[in-house]
Amino acid sequence: MTLRIIAGELKGRRLRSLRGTKTRPTADRIREAIFNILAFQIQESTVLDLFAGTGAFGIEALSRGAESVVFVDVDDDSIGVLQENIKSLALESMTRIIRWDLTRNLNCLGLLRSAVNLVFMDPPYNKNMIEPTLINLHSSRSMENGARIVVEHSYLEPVLKSQLPFDISDQRKYGKTLVSILNYKEP
Repeated sequence: MTLRIIAGELKGRRLRSLRGTKTRPTADRIREAIFNILAFQIQESTVLDLFAGTGAFGIEALSRGAESVVFVDVDDDSIGVLQENIKSLALESMTRIIRWDLTRNLNCLGLLRSAVNLVFMDPPYNKNMIEPTLINLHSSRSMENGARIVVEHSYLEPVLKSQLPFDISDQRKYGKTLVSILNYKEP
């Protein structure tokens, strides 16, 4: 699959992706729809890209004016591709990559310089990773009150099962993919 940056300063630039079925990059049309919804929240935002894979969400945010992005993934191959994409686009000064298992905890975020106000999550479908990651994200205390969390997931997998300080503000279905946009309401 060929990935490209859809809009902004890096519009049209291509991103390297992993071969095979190890990752499932977000289709350009879905990414474009997500960024159209978030249009006025990208500029100067501090972004967290969880289950980052190729980094397409975070890099698209940078292209559209985000201030910085922290990418988190546990897979060595994904991190290698992500590092190549960041280097080829000369985004090293605006990014940080952390190798971490998101489902265990997010203690790695304790070193962030500023609170995050936009989060992208694209976990493997139907692996029960959404809720543990949201719990860990809340526990990390790394988000601003009112932060937006964009979760791309299977339409078969619920995004919120328990009482967490998140409200679903929007959901859109694209084939078998559901995009849920959550607002963080700090208790």
